[in-house]
Amino acid sequence: MRILVALFLAGMLCASDKRGVTPEDYFLFANVADPQISPDGRLVAYTITHVDAEQNRRNSEIWLVPFDGSAAPRQLTSSIGATSPRWSPDGKALAFLGGRPAQVQLLPMDGGEARRITSLKNGVTAFAWSPDGTRLVCVSRTGPAPAERSTDTRHYLASYYKFNGRSFFDPLRSHLWVVSAHGGDARQITSGDQRNDLDPQWSPDGARVAFASERTDTEPGAVDEIRTVSASGGEMKQIADRHEGDRSPRWSPDGKWIAYLAASKEDESQAIWIAGAEGGVSRQAARRLDYVPASLSWRDDGGALLFVSGWKGEQHLFSLDVRTGDVKAVTAGARYVTAPAIHYPSSRMVYTANDIRQLDELYASALDGSAERRLTHTNDDLLGRLELPEIERLPYKSADGWQVDGFFMKPVGWQEGRKYPMVLSIHGGPAGQYGMGWYHEFQVYTSRGWAVFFANPRGSTGYGVEFQRGVKMEWGGKAYQDLMNGVDAALAKYPWIDRERLGVTGGSYGGFMTNWIVSHTDRFKAAVTLRSISNFISDDGTRDGAYGHKRDFGGDIFENYEFYWRSSPLRYAKEVKTPILILHSDDDQRVPLEQGEQWFRALQHFHVPSEFVIFPRENHDLTRNGEPKHLVESLKWQVYWFDRYLNGNSRAVPPDAPLAQPK
Repeated sequence: MRILVALFLAGMLCASDKRGVTPEDYFLFANVADPQISPDGRLVAYTITHVDAEQNRRNSEIWLVPFDGSAAPRQLTSSIGATSPRWSPDGKALAFLGGRPAQVQLLPMDGGEARRITSLKNGVTAFAWSPDGTRLVCVSRTGPAPAERSTDTRHYLASYYKFNGRSFFDPLRSHLWVVSAHGGDARQITSGDQRNDLDPQWSPDGARVAFASERTDTEPGAVDEIRTVSASGGEMKQIADRHEGDRSPRWSPDGKWIAYLAASKEDESQAIWIAGAEGGVSRQAARRLDYVPASLSWRDDGGALLFVSGWKGEQHLFSLDVRTGDVKAVTAGARYVTAPAIHYPSSRMVYTANDIRQLDELYASALDGSAERRLTHTNDDLLGRLELPEIERLPYKSADGWQVDGFFMKPVGWQEGRKYPMVLSIHGGPAGQYGMGWYHEFQVYTSRGWAVFFANPRGSTGYGVEFQRGVKMEWGGKAYQDLMNGVDAALAKYPWIDRERLGVTGGSYGGFMTNWIVSHTDRFKAAVTLRSISNFISDDGTRDGAYGHKRDFGGDIFENYEFYWRSSPLRYAKEVKTPILILHSDDDQRVPLEQGEQWFRALQHFHVPSEFVIFPRENHDLTRNGEPKHLVESLKWQVYWFDRYLNGNSRAVPPDAPLAQPK
């Protein structure tokens, strides 16, 4: 199927040297990820994931490239589904996950075939080498043995019984196991019927393992802990104050401290905390951290913590001085940097990076980000045949004078003197951000002749705590005005935009805002809303995190019911005039399907042109990691709707139309 898609798209090049991006290009993209530097600093192992369109799945392989770029990358594994490459401490072997269910495989670097070293019943989801290379700690799921039951009902004793991506919980829980690097029986070192144990990290001396422990009988993140346990098992010790969503424990190089990520009860954003490895009171690494950190690690001297964060429409590696709390950027550029791997003996590092014209590729540099060079060119051949627009930053003022970052992309083939439609796209969250990274959907829109405007209104991350918390009580207030001011700024700067052909779209919070916009203005000609909230009253009682909007809405629905209803687009359905397409997943536990159903039925009730498309087997993350065919079809539905109502193409064909029969 991949070859057929390639041949079809290649045939489109006959008329010109380059073409616009299509939804089907997703089948051809290769995803570079998870770089790992060998202990001697000479090689980088990483994964490449391709889509098998015929099998409707993603297949990953492990590749190697010299750190100095002296040779071309080469494929290391031939097995389907090889992920998570991790070098043994002596560099003589590479462990990875492979098989179904995934087990740890060990590949000797001096030649020979990989051998399986774990045989856990439910497979392995993550693992880490011990410092001496003799053992591995693994995450696997376990639970009570199947028992004879007189019913097929589900029985729950607490309100936390489902979660997006996991649907309704089964009795299995994630726990930690230790296995010899030579194979053999694995020893379970954590347990608990109401806990998931995640992200194990060895202490520098190999005696203990730190991990995040998640309660499964309360709201998500409400009662999580950072714990340690002996590598041989035994009593588990809580080492940090309880916050919300405690994650990512990382030992300091001297083994005296553990840094971790967590949100305080007063602040929704994650912060970096440090606790003594023996327990005690924890402290924030910085008094005020305006960044939302991820990919946490210690510098080798213990004097700083490194993390990745989005900042003003870009994403970079940052360093936080643990003594002063000062933060400085390590990488730079109009792009998204991810997955840093650091080799301190050679003072070098690798990472992946993408931008608006390039998917993730692998880069190497010095520890301060200097002397950067690119190591891979995985997608160059395909991207070289595509017409890719530039991106412009378009800052503007919000309703109360705050500065807001907007971004703008011209249509492919733009010509002076012509009028073009424009699509406003709104990101999810609201704690998220748009910016200078790769967005397939934007490339598709511009290839169809539509300008794209997207922005980071209040509530977005990457602009400090005050800006992010500025969304409180303002989801449909000043946040809405932020977006409308951005549309006005784009129209003022680009008079060639056709004001009579504006579209709007977004997913999750962006879907809510799409619904809110069309129920409060008729200036948009077409709307596509994805996995969107329409009624906060029912959403808060049916989503995975029950009553999860209380921070932004001044309390839960029992404390501020009227505000929840006033903030619900459903209340204003009779005001909608814009034709709207509703895309939703049937296993979405974050914004349940009933939200799309209520919105669609209300629009039909008020005779608004509307259509409703349900994707089976998918959850809230469809447009990022859903089944490949569904992900592509979601884009095709968006194109269909905007073609019909922005281009005025009454003959636009929906993606589910019967295929034309050959005569």
